Amino acid sequence: MAALRMITAGESHGPGLTCIVEGLPAGLELDREAINRDMARRQLGYGRGGRMKIESDAAQPTGGVRHGRTLGGPIALSIANRDYANWEERMNPWPVETPLEEVHLPRPGHADLAGVQKFGFSDVRDVLERASARETAARVAGGALCKEFLRALGVAVVSRVLAIGTVVAPAVEEPLTLAHFAAVDDSPVRCLDDEATRAMVEHINTQRKANESLGGVFEVRAFGLVPGLGSHVSWEERLDGRLAGAICSIQAIKGFGLGDGFALAAKAGSLAHDEIFHSPERGFYRETNRSGGVEGGMTNGEPLIVSGAMKPLPTLTKPLRSVNIETLEAGGALRERTDSCTVPAAAVVGEAMVAYVLADAYRQKFGGDHIDDARAALRAYRERIGWQAS
Repeated sequence: MAALRMITAGESHGPGLTCIVEGLPAGLELDREAINRDMARRQLGYGRGGRMKIESDAAQPTGGVRHGRTLGGPIALSIANRDYANWEERMNPWPVETPLEEVHLPRPGHADLAGVQKFGFSDVRDVLERASARETAARVAGGALCKEFLRALGVAVVSRVLAIGTVVAPAVEEPLTLAHFAAVDDSPVRCLDDEATRAMVEHINTQRKANESLGGVFEVRAFGLVPGLGSHVSWEERLDGRLAGAICSIQAIKGFGLGDGFALAAKAGSLAHDEIFHSPERGFYRETNRSGGVEGGMTNGEPLIVSGAMKPLPTLTKPLRSVNIETLEAGGALRERTDSCTVPAAAVVGEAMVAYVLADAYRQKFGGDHIDDARAALRAYRERIGWQAS
């Protein structure tokens, strides 16, 4: 079975973004409202800047879908950039008559300087437009397709914010269920704790007035996964490695965790692992989930729990020091419209990337040209191993 593939194209202020997802089976029913709801959720979160007041993202299929069902071929989704109307001269795909002023002051913490050095550009905009996190709108569109596929197989992917800056939400009593996430989007920072939500909003306000940006930590969970996704036999097939690559590919992500993550390094072995139990009703199960649902590079039947640590955004209202790449003179880095905090949005992008990795794992394990073929193969596997979703 060929691997699922997702590719995006487009620039932050260009005409629009495109996502192509190849490898989904035919016959999968798509929910247009659910897909566009994910697009809107990426734009939520306290601390967003003026760009989100301009854009109203929606994903329009331009190939691979007919009457709401997949056809088995590549699916193309288009997301228009409404802000392009303000950038048409600067970002037109074709030459323009009026010479444009180039950007020569790269931002610390961004792709700007390394990008112009790598590709031989003289204008930083040739790098920053593609490096921008605006690209994640296309990933969320593709991830929404993957979530539709997973939903058809009994899997749900959700997320929450654990920390913004120095404000950390208190630990919750485990196990969390899917129902706990039903109202997470009602929080302006997508946090499950009301008191922490208020503190996070206040922290963003304080730091924004100080011309600062904030990072934080988010968590993504997947419920309903069968054991045995991924493999121990080859390093590139280990699911934890693939998940780490997917999360760390999101702009500004600097850390990845699985289950208890770095906290496991300080625990004694007897407190670090998840003991195995069995009952006729449940089959094999665990009473803890410190491993985050992955052991030996494979899912173990418990909910998947991954986290991502996001650094503060590098575009600041009070620019950091930089050097002009043309004159080599010192100056302030480029300042463009920016957000103060995008951790809540990054969590939604994290959902999309986790959904993509999991959808790929299901496609490789169960195959099928039609969604019913995939369901039948999954059903046979569950019967063989005697597994029931908890």
